[in-house]
Amino acid sequence: MALLDNYVSEVGTEETLSNAERAEIKAFLDAILETEVMKFCHEYCHAKNPGEVPGSYGDFRQLLGKIWFELYNRTRGGRPDSSGFEHVFVGEVKDGDVSGFHNWIQFYLEEKRGKVDYRGYIKPRGQDEAEADSNDHLLTLQFSWEGVEKFVGTCFIGVSPEFEIALYTICFLVGEERNKVSLNTGTDTFDMEIRCYRMARDKIGTSFPEVNQHFD
Repeated sequence: MALLDNYVSEVGTEETLSNAERAEIKAFLDAILETEVMKFCHEYCHAKNPGEVPGSYGDFRQLLGKIWFELYNRTRGGRPDSSGFEHVFVGEVKDGDVSGFHNWIQFYLEEKRGKVDYRGYIKPRGQDEAEADSNDHLLTLQFSWEGVEKFVGTCFIGVSPEFEIALYTICFLVGEERNKVSLNTGTDTFDMEIRCYRMARDKIGTSFPEVNQHFD
């Protein structure tokens, strides 16, 4: 949560990282790399693409810092105003619309502060007409953020940050722009695509789930 207030939402406004904020990024990376899901992510990506994904812990940590947290410009000819982490986990405002903002913890915190107005969810297709309920871990939402609309935005619900970082990192490092995934939560199955797009050649521009079907 300490990372979520480090950014300016408006695309085109230059971002800067203080020493304290860099220390927060380091602490976050150190923490998630101790988890089993990130250890699996590292081992899997290295096995699939050893030429690009280093085998050592320290070098992989440096790679994560680069693809997720290094700043780049999202507006042509502009100054560094964005990063993969800011776009996916925090959210941005560009041309009067919300872009990114795919993290449930940020959604919860901003709604608690009165900055998010939840407008409802969009039900995915499903052969058995599966209902959205409290067991679901994936929802397509409509909401406004500080008065700016997000008409369609999908995010995982109740998962850990390291789960999302691991999934999107795998898609970025050894996957494609569109990755077909089936998620079985024990009570529901979601057929979906994980979209993953590059910015600044070698950094994450955005990554997010898109639900195709939902089955009980």
